[in-house]
Amino acid sequence: MTERLPIFPLNTVLYPGLVLPLHVFEERYRRLVADLVARPEEEPRRFGVLAIKDGREVAPVREADGPAGPLDGLGTVTGDPLEALHHIGCVADVASVQEQPDGQYELLVTGTTRFRLRSVDVTGPYLVGEIEPIEERTGDGAGALASGVERAFRAYQQKLAGAKEVSLTGQSELPNDPQVLSYLVAAAAVLPTPVKQELLACPDTEERLTKELQLLRHETAVLSWLPSVPGVDLTRQSFSPN
Repeated sequence: MTERLPIFPLNTVLYPGLVLPLHVFEERYRRLVADLVARPEEEPRRFGVLAIKDGREVAPVREADGPAGPLDGLGTVTGDPLEALHHIGCVADVASVQEQPDGQYELLVTGTTRFRLRSVDVTGPYLVGEIEPIEERTGDGAGALASGVERAFRAYQQKLAGAKEVSLTGQSELPNDPQVLSYLVAAAAVLPTPVKQELLACPDTEERLTKELQLLRHETAVLSWLPSVPGVDLTRQSFSPN
């Protein structure tokens, strides 16, 4: 069962249950938000977030006048967005929207359902995708893996804080639900976008937790050998400039 949904390509991965702030300034995405805001209040305001595989969020400067087209900046020479975008994404529900005096928007969105991109319509001002929701599966071993991932994540946090020379005080409790834990760890770990995309695309929670356990142990070992981390804020969530 498929549906059509506006698509917002980003250089980050959105996970179910996680919150993402967005600063929307490009005309094409301002149109997207304006169309959502114009809907009746009883209709959901949501769009699909897909990580960019080839290209960037912000369109390059155009020689001709007029707003950027839906494919500008995606870096595909064939004009096929399916080559420039990862095909597994997450639906974003708009929790709050604030329009600025200059027409830009500040959004706060929450990830809900994973989906698979089947096709893309590029005839409008922004991408619209034909998407198919992905059913969440737990897997038989997820419960047993969750406790190991929690311990590994705590150790990883300690090493990361030590590399940053900051103190971990007042750590929040981690969720008991293995699925929720798997997405929280995937979002919080400092990993390259392709790796985060692999975690999003895992067929079930068990496989995601298995990968995370391996990744966390590897990253913790690497951090043990580093006297300090280069000057980048590793503990801050990704923030899209668009």
